[in-house]
Formats: sequence, structure tokens, C-alpha cells
Amino acid sequence: MTNCNLKTLLTTTLFALTAFSVQAKVPVDTTLNKYNVSWNTPGPTSAQSMPLGNGDIGLNVWTEPNGDLLFYISKTDAWGGEGAQEQDDWMKQGGVLMKLGAVRISAGGMKNITRFRQVLKLKESEILITEQSDKANIQYRVWVDANNPVIRVEVKTNAPSAISVKLDNWRAGKTDTVLSNQQGQIGWYHHNSITADPHLTNLTFGAILKGSNLVNKGNAMLQSRANVTTQLISIYPLTKVTANGQSWLSQLQPLVNKIEKLDLGQTRGAHQRWWQEFWDRSHVLVTGDNLAEQVTQGYILQRFVTACAGRGAYPIKFNGSIFVVDNPQKNGNADFRSWGGQYWFQNTRAMYWPRLMAGDFDMMQPLFKMYANILPANTAQVKKFYNHGGAYFAETAPFWGGLNYMGPEVKENYTNHYFTPILELSMMMLDYYEYTGDTQFAKNTLLPVASAGLEFFDQHFKRDSTGKLLLDPDNSIEMFWKVHNPAPDIAGLHAILNRMIQLPANIVNNETRKYWQKLLNELPPLPTGNIDGKSVLLPYTGPQTAKSFNSENPELYAIYPFRIYGLGKPNIDIALNTFNTRKQRSKGCWVQDPIQAAMVGDAATAKDYTSFALTRKDPTLKFPAFWEKGNDYMPDEDNGGNGENGLQQMLMQAEGKKILLLPAWPAGWNADFKLNAPYKTTVEGKVINGKLTNLKVIPASRMADVVDMSKNK
Repeated sequence: MTNCNLKTLLTTTLFALTAFSVQAKVPVDTTLNKYNVSWNTPGPTSAQSMPLGNGDIGLNVWTEPNGDLLFYISKTDAWGGEGAQEQDDWMKQGGVLMKLGAVRISAGGMKNITRFRQVLKLKESEILITEQSDKANIQYRVWVDANNPVIRVEVKTNAPSAISVKLDNWRAGKTDTVLSNQQGQIGWYHHNSITADPHLTNLTFGAILKGSNLVNKGNAMLQSRANVTTQLISIYPLTKVTANGQSWLSQLQPLVNKIEKLDLGQTRGAHQRWWQEFWDRSHVLVTGDNLAEQVTQGYILQRFVTACAGRGAYPIKFNGSIFVVDNPQKNGNADFRSWGGQYWFQNTRAMYWPRLMAGDFDMMQPLFKMYANILPANTAQVKKFYNHGGAYFAETAPFWGGLNYMGPEVKENYTNHYFTPILELSMMMLDYYEYTGDTQFAKNTLLPVASAGLEFFDQHFKRDSTGKLLLDPDNSIEMFWKVHNPAPDIAGLHAILNRMIQLPANIVNNETRKYWQKLLNELPPLPTGNIDGKSVLLPYTGPQTAKSFNSENPELYAIYPFRIYGLGKPNIDIALNTFNTRKQRSKGCWVQDPIQAAMVGDAATAKDYTSFALTRKDPTLKFPAFWEKGNDYMPDEDNGGNGENGLQQMLMQAEGKKILLLPAWPAGWNADFKLNAPYKTTVEGKVINGKLTNLKVIPASRMADVVDMSKNK
């Protein structure tokens, strides 16, 4: 967070506060304002952009030194099949999540900027830009309507000025079309042709840009009829499967007409109320030293970035979300991202586990929906390949899924015999059901997915001489290839079967329950060993001679995400021994050490790793929560997601009915928090000098399930 000189701050914001008085009546709460991001130096490039979005439509907003406002437009379903800059050579599958283009807004008289301020206002989810020149003052308010598919730019100036708006689409004339002969608007679209992947064919995305009293100066530019003091610019993106651009336009135009009839002040007020309700769901504010303040800012900004992209048609991309920017180092434009368009479950999960305690249940729907939609086709492929039932999800797959044949004779690699994702997703879905009590979700989504995964493991693998399930060949995630009884899958099967069996009778019938109980009885134990005279978990069963290919600790999956071992559970010493002797100790990106440290009560390590994840800004990007790429691509979402999760687990851990508070809270840090727990429960409190105070649990009946672990320290 950049602070401005107080005098400059007052001078540059006075007019903005007058011009953009808040129409909505929202509770007066200045706590969040402390974490607004403010800059007093413009651009000059997209690397100095701020993110904004409504969950589906995203913007990267920056200002050039000449005062021009620019932003990239993105959308969660803008999947191009052709025409974008190539991704990494070895990973071109899955489509390209493209930008829709860039927009430049210019105001006359702003060429010599003497004062500048750009502020991301978190509570209202808007960006305010104030510019002062020797001729005029101008303010831009930029927001993406939380309830309607429209981008708004409100312009005010104290001196009449000419306003111009220009579209920059680097694919125009190639795979994109800018509409001609438009009256008072710019229209453009990208249309995937029949040469694209069949799942992307005819997908069409683009937008209409317009504003009252703006006239065309060519197909890609609008200008005000005369000098003005106010101007509203509205942009209406749309993605549809259509035969051609004209069909797409015929579907977009009625939507534009409908939104144009809405009252601007009322829609802005409703937008601000949505965000106020979002911030009211939960919070974590850590204080005590400068690092604590940085961690708080990282947590808040990561949650904001997730909300800006988390309610669209598809899940958040781990490698940049919808906020990738130009990459000069790779000669890449804003369509480029390393690791391509596929979803990698091991990376995608990081943004979604923290949504439970945050109470952001709506943002989990795109993830669940994508995998539920994939399930039927994957089930058919399993039947075709192996002549048995069930299904699994590939570790890497496009949004339409798909599997390759992976019989025992297939050559091993990172993901060939990697069957774990359906187990972890089932675990997450079980948690979601416990948190929300959504019975329809349990019946229609959880049950089909988890049942298919359990059936796959049951029928795909043989039994050993003792009648136990024999997982061989089976990857121990990406770390050890084609090994014997890998720990992640055994832990996942134990955890899920035990929980599925406990589901109520209105969700699971007795016949299914008996089938699962039989499979549970046939599961092998977790592989264990001995290091320096101490019992530990192992990554797979048998001699530990397999070559390692990554930097992970598969044996720790029994701690997280499958939670067989942990605080308040038997044999916690085994979990601690295993964590303390782990061979891989990487920080940041997709590694799960911050979470696993908290779950075994190691407050010092949890603090260290969580702090690293939530302060690891990419050095080439200006926004504090555009995380360094690590193993992925910037802004990397795994750093922030795992940091969120680690911080939450340090404050609270929930298992079944039990709620453990301060299980791994470090000395010297205070906190003010509100988190969600299973069974529609919220827990609020403060941590002062290591002790829990001001505890509030809703419903009050759940107070009996709370364990204050600070009392034992």
C-alpha cells in the first residue's frame, strides 16, 4: 500500500469526493479502507495495472503518463481456439483464455499531469483516478457491475473537455472482427471457426461499447460531440455459441437495451451492497508488527482478486486468473500465459479450499459445475478403455475433460497414472455439504462424483493375497511414478468412505452404504516406516527406492487434504514426526506446507510459510497481490490461495462438530476474525496477547463444540 503526502491527498481527492458521492446507503466502516491500494504515479504499462471485476468480467486498469486511462477486458468464458499468441510449445491444448481487447479513454487538456492518484476502493469495488493538469481536473470512476454484465466508466471534469474512446484489439482483421457502420457505438467479436477444437467451435465473444453523445470516428473510435463535463461510458461483453457474428450481435443488442433502461444510481447502489455483503461474510485482520500488516493486506487482496473472477462460467485459472498482462520477457501480449489453457487440479484447488471458511460458497460453484459436467464423458471413456464402471478426473484437462488410456503397460510420467483428483474433489464437496447443508447439492453433485470415484478405484485395481485393495501401478501424485499403494490415494479412500457412509438416509440408501462399507474393509493401511527411531508416514508402500520427480511430500496428504491425522486426533505424534522429517521444504506456489504446518500445530512454520505466500509479489508487477510466478505464471493464484488457507487454519480448524480455535497461532500476533464453520456456523473473535476474547458463535448452540486451544498454552 502506497501512502501519499497528506496535502497532495487532500488536494487531489477533494473534487473526486464531491463528484462521486455514494448513492447507496452502506454501513459506515472504515476498517477495510486501510487496505485500499493507492498510487500517486501513473503506469506506464499493464504491469502497473490494478485488477477489477464482477466475478465473470475482469479488468486490468492503468493510466499512462499522458493521462490516458487504459484497461484490458477479460471474461471467464472467452476461450479462443485460434488466433492468440501461442502458449508454451508443449502445452497448447485446452484453448486459450483470451482478452477481449483493450480500451483507451482520453480527455482533452490532460497532457501535462501535475498531480495524480489512482485508488482501488475495496469496499465499493471500484477504481477512482484523479488527475490534475494546468488546464483541468478530471476524475474517472471505473467499476464492473456485480449484478449486471456491464463495465462502467464515469468521467467528470471541472472544465469542458473532449472525450475520446478507442478500442485496441491486436487480433482485429485476423481472427477478430470490428463491426463497421455502427452508430454511436463500437462493436467487436472473436468467432472460433470450424478449425478449432470441436468443444470451442462457434464460441463467439466480444462486446459493444457506447455512451450518450458519443459519435463514431471510424469503426474503433468514439468521440464526444462537443466538450463535456460529464460522460458515462458503458461496455457490454457477451460470450455465446453462435453460427456467426451477426447471430451473436442479435443476442447482445437486447441485453444492451435492457441494461440501458436501468437507473445508474440504483445499479451502483446495488453493486455496492453486493460487495458490502461479500465483505460481511468473513474477515481476518492480523496486527502486531509490519509483517502482520502485510499478511493482512495479502489475505484481503487475494480474496478480492478471487471474487473478481470467481462467479463466471469456468473456474479460476491458476496461471494468472483473468488478470494476465503483457510479458515483454517472452515477447508475449496479454493473451499469453505459460502452462496453457488446461486446468491442473493440483493447482486449481488452492483457490477453492479457502472459500469454505471465507463463506464464499457461490464462488465454488464454477469448479463443481465443471467437473460434474465432465463426469459423464469420462465415465464413458473408462467403460471403453477398461470395461468397468466408475470414473476419475485427469490431473490436467481442458474444461471439457477427457481421459487417455492408462493401462499398466503405458509408460509412466508425471500424470499418466495419477488418479487422485476425484478423491480430493469429493473431500471438498463433502466439506461444502457440511458447511452449507445443501441437500440438493449432495444428491445431484456430490453423490454422483464421489460414487464414480469410489467405483473406479474398486473396479480398476485388483486385490492382494490378503484380500486388500492393491493400488498398483498408481502414481503417488507427481512425485513418485507407478508405485505400490501410494499414500495420497489410500488416505483419500479412507477419508471419503468413512464420511460417505455417514451421509443421511435421504441421500444414500442402505445398499450403497453396504457396498461402501465392504470397500472400506478392503482398504490397505497407510504406508508407515521408521526414521531415527520415530514412526512416520511414507509416500508409498515397500522399499523407498522410487526416483522423485517433483518437490512434494505425498505422505502428508494424510494430514491435508484428507485429514486422517491432525490436532485432537489419535497418533498426532506420527503426523508431527512425518512433517518434521519431510524432505521437500519449498515455499510458496502450490506447496501445501503452510496448511499442513498449521494442522499439526506448528505455529512458527505456519507463520513463516503463510507470510511468504501472502507477501510474494511478482517483482515485475506493481499490484501487491499479483503474486510471483513460482512454478506457474504470474499473477500466480496458488501463492495467495494457499496463504489464505494457511492463515485460516492457524486461527481455526473444524472437523465434524468440533471447532478448534487458535490451534497454531504465533506469539506476537493479534487478530480480529470472523470465519465460517460447518453446519451454517460463524465464529467471531479477537486474539489479544495470545488469548481469545470477544468470542461470538452463531448459532449459540454451537458454542458447546468450540475448543479454545490458547488455554492450553
